[in-house]
Amino acid sequence: MVTIKQIAELCGVSRGTVDRVLNKRGNVKPEKEKLIVEMAKKLNYHPNPAGKALAARKKHPVLGVLIASEGVHFFDDMLTTMHHAADRFASYGLEVIWRSMKGFDAAEQCRIIDELKPQISGLIINPVNDPQVIDKINACVDDGLFVVTINNDVESSRRHCYVGSDYLQGGRTAGALMKMICPHSLNAGVLLGSRNMLGHQQRLQGFQEVMEGYDFTLLGVEETADDDMQAYEAARKLIDEHPEINALFVVSSGGYGTARAIQAANRRDITIVAFDTIPSTIDMMQKGLIKAALYQHPHQQGRRAMQVMFDYLVNGSKPEQTAYIMRNEIRILENVAD
Repeated sequence: MVTIKQIAELCGVSRGTVDRVLNKRGNVKPEKEKLIVEMAKKLNYHPNPAGKALAARKKHPVLGVLIASEGVHFFDDMLTTMHHAADRFASYGLEVIWRSMKGFDAAEQCRIIDELKPQISGLIINPVNDPQVIDKINACVDDGLFVVTINNDVESSRRHCYVGSDYLQGGRTAGALMKMICPHSLNAGVLLGSRNMLGHQQRLQGFQEVMEGYDFTLLGVEETADDDMQAYEAARKLIDEHPEINALFVVSSGGYGTARAIQAANRRDITIVAFDTIPSTIDMMQKGLIKAALYQHPHQQGRRAMQVMFDYLVNGSKPEQTAYIMRNEIRILENVAD
């Protein structure tokens, strides 16, 4: 295996100079930098993983993870995968501080960011799309923290990378599904977690775009805080106020509560299209109450976000992309267990 020392000897420079060039820390004359880079390529140089691990342990990288996961079962699979990744990366000295919150309170999210910030060198966050949170993310970046947004993004922030699904495309897909399942006039209500989540807004936008020019009436949009009890109450409200309703689009979590509402109202004629194939959603699909759901790969989201963060904090490698997008997959009863 080629070493930094060998490259330094062949180029007639110090090991420190080679290290600065290969790790892109600057302060090297352009001609020497070019010589070192060309020599490293010629010799097929690759960093020593053991050396990287030792260097990482000396730096003691600390990652903060902040997810609005309390009471939202979608995040169970994602967090399981993230914890497994954290266990693997611990041998490299990577420490993870886990924080969760319930709901979409921007002030509470800002408070937790402030609590984490002095302790961490990187942050994975499921952010509320609020100016206060965006300012906090930008301040983290300005202070040298590496920031990855997961599952939801925010507008106009300087985060380094987003890992999640394409929400606009997801909304369009849900709308197209609804039209296929209910080919007659659509009188639909929409249940979403929060208008303060960018992805929820984008799914609603995509859904409405697909409905343009169709025989479609939007009867109302209700927020549920991604809580099944609130989803139940919101769905009952729409059903009671609009007897003509024949479809419900569940933008985020809350499919179980919505299905229970149409069951309680004895309105099995109402078609539900939802997101996420968590166990309670599958149960309602098996009962014929939810017709289809869109799957957004929570395991892949968690795995990718942790890998991007590890590569940066331990290996010093910036992500190749500013966004890693997971496909929205249509699940019906016949393939929901695949």
